[in-house]
Amino acid sequence: MTMKFKFLLIIALVFSANVFAQETAKPKLAYPFEDEINVFKHQDSIAMPKPGGILFIGSSSIRKWTELPKHFPNKPIIMRGVGGSKIEQWVKYYMPLVVYPYKPSKIFIYVGDNDIAAGSGAQAVYDNFVQMLGMIREHLPNTKVYFMSMKLSPSRARYYNEVALGDMMITAYIKTQKNVEYIDVNTTLLTPKSLPDSVLFQKDMLHLNLTGYEHWEKVIAPYL
Repeated sequence: MTMKFKFLLIIALVFSANVFAQETAKPKLAYPFEDEINVFKHQDSIAMPKPGGILFIGSSSIRKWTELPKHFPNKPIIMRGVGGSKIEQWVKYYMPLVVYPYKPSKIFIYVGDNDIAAGSGAQAVYDNFVQMLGMIREHLPNTKVYFMSMKLSPSRARYYNEVALGDMMITAYIKTQKNVEYIDVNTTLLTPKSLPDSVLFQKDMLHLNLTGYEHWEKVIAPYL
């Protein structure tokens, strides 16, 4: 074994040890997107929203809706979107952390399409929504709940039927319940041919652009 080879071998071993140490030093998340939840906790430790606010929860469609509070400055809107999150994760982890503490008067929920894109069916989304609503009823019995329909995104065309089925099932269930409403925020994004209007989406054809969000705001304004 030459001196040069020994030197290179030592360097490789040291590099591998450093990489291993860095990887093992990373704290493991207790639940998905814990880092985003911790940001909310930090914000609340500085200025906790007053009880009775209007809480928006859900996935990246809520997280990226940054203009909403600015367009309704007189409304006590609390934005708590977790990018990439699924309704299953909200039921399992986030409700006690991101919903109950605020004691909101209204909750607007946008979830479900990430679950379907990840392989869960409409039935699973429906079951989780029923469970979520039950949890809200138990801990926040006087809170009004609004379920915002799952949107049809151009990049997820293969899931349109499953998304439509999930919305249909949830709509039917909501009609049997009190103090909860279904808000159709999908139709406003469609062309006359009932297809998603690409001009309302960002380049990824998944998330809404500012114009798309303006369409949503016109739909939800009467409910705020």
